[in-house]
Amino acid sequence: MFTLNERLKADTIEVGCLELSLLLLMNDRSLPWLILVPEREGINEIDELSTAERSVLIEEISCVSGVIRELYHPVKINVGALGNLVSQLHVHVIGRFPKDRAWPGPIWGTGPIVAYGTDELNEVSAKIRASLKGWLK
Repeated sequence: MFTLNERLKADTIEVGCLELSLLLLMNDRSLPWLILVPEREGINEIDELSTAERSVLIEEISCVSGVIRELYHPVKINVGALGNLVSQLHVHVIGRFPKDRAWPGPIWGTGPIVAYGTDELNEVSAKIRASLKGWLK
């Protein structure tokens, strides 16, 4: 049975489920930041997924990157699966801009995080879902 890590649960909002992964929105309105969490219990690294699951994950990363590109037009999309603080396998997909708080360095640990308001969160989530065109279960 799949259980989402408590830190991921606290820092994100669930957008929906893809074929393999739970799609989360980082609760930080300063960047378009989505997180894919393969719904497999006890998996910490990409190489622990089956060959077929790895292929699906790559396609989901590509899809989510396209959604960020379509909605936000970033100059760069960062994709990372660090796992230093949360060992459960999860992949960050982040749109980056020359004027964001950490450019050109990594975003992790740069704060301050600016949480979404309720109305904005509902609007952003709806736009992401609409852009996923058939990818959501």
